[in-house]
Amino acid sequence: MVALRIAWRYLFSKKSHSAVNVISVISLAGVALASMAIVCIMSVFNGFTDLALSQASVLSPDLRIEPSEGKIIGGVDSLLVELRGISGVELVAPVVEERALAICGDKQMPVRITGVTDNYGMMSDIVRVVKEDGVFAMHDSILGDMATLSVGAALTLDARPTSLSRVAVYVPRRIGRINTTNPAMSFRADTLVVSGVYQTDQAETDADGMVIPISVARRLLEYEDEATALDVKISSGEPVGEVADRMKLLLGEGYTVKDRIAQQEESFRMISVEKWVTFCMLAFILVIASFNVVSTLCMLVIEKDANIRTMLALGASQYMVARIFMIEGWLISLIGGVIGVTVGGALCLIQQIFGIICLGGNHNLMTTDVYPVRLDGSDMLVVLALVAVVGFTTSSLTAMIARKRMLVDAGE
Repeated sequence: MVALRIAWRYLFSKKSHSAVNVISVISLAGVALASMAIVCIMSVFNGFTDLALSQASVLSPDLRIEPSEGKIIGGVDSLLVELRGISGVELVAPVVEERALAICGDKQMPVRITGVTDNYGMMSDIVRVVKEDGVFAMHDSILGDMATLSVGAALTLDARPTSLSRVAVYVPRRIGRINTTNPAMSFRADTLVVSGVYQTDQAETDADGMVIPISVARRLLEYEDEATALDVKISSGEPVGEVADRMKLLLGEGYTVKDRIAQQEESFRMISVEKWVTFCMLAFILVIASFNVVSTLCMLVIEKDANIRTMLALGASQYMVARIFMIEGWLISLIGGVIGVTVGGALCLIQQIFGIICLGGNHNLMTTDVYPVRLDGSDMLVVLALVAVVGFTTSSLTAMIARKRMLVDAGE
């Protein structure tokens, strides 16, 4: 307690050499700026994660059930009955996904077909992202089966809903032998009318997607009571994690239940890796800035040489005197860290609420025109813990230097 009071007094007392005061302020400012930068950068990554999650939720269901091994879920009809009985489940629908070849006129491209049921508009927000010149529809009494293309597929195939473009879909036969004399017989095909074009502003989703009726997908793939996944919509207000746990308990180990983040695992993992790699780089800068504290305390040891001799003469131990400088270095780091975290948090809140800083480019083509930011209290605690650890390490180094100087003085 005595060491803390003396260190506190040394921190704010006027020094005989103004350079010591200046270096102390610079050390504190360096720690504050580094801490502020870490908080701001991590908050920006949190904002981009939330933005990616909101975009993923356009076509991704609340939960998706996939087989743990293999690709096909059999006995779908009976499984749907069991799943619909789980508390918190509003909708369950089978999905069939596969790669196929799409041809429209003289244009062709490989696409990812997604066979869905008629209530897919309730399961996802696809209706919201369909372009104004089209609609999301599965069937038409006159035109027959219909398809909704992603913007990338529509541009490549030059297919437009306004011109009632017809797209032929080809899938290799899953059952039977390949006829080498007539290769066309090795494919199953169907033709659909383009009803609309959707754009989610996600590169993977918008590149080659094609939503078609599940009856068509099953006919092409020769499925009957099979699906590649089951999409689940959770009732409003129900915790997704609890409903997922109930499903895992019912289904057993043969199935995997994924939330929206797990469905886009690669994208979110990349954002997370970038966030923590950036954190490590800024933490290294914080460590470099904290070494200014060492130089500050070394000059302070020289500045307080007479005071040190007086305390030793009054009976203070070398350990106690060294601890005074260690505590003072820690105080400089902690005060700088608290200031930096507070200012960084305030700046992030201002951006989060008012959106002052805007993104460059054409805002009409962007999902958001401001830097997405979300301040997370856990990030602030992580930064403060980092500052405390780095400050303690650098201060301990200074305390060792102070004790060596006292031993040299004692030898003289």
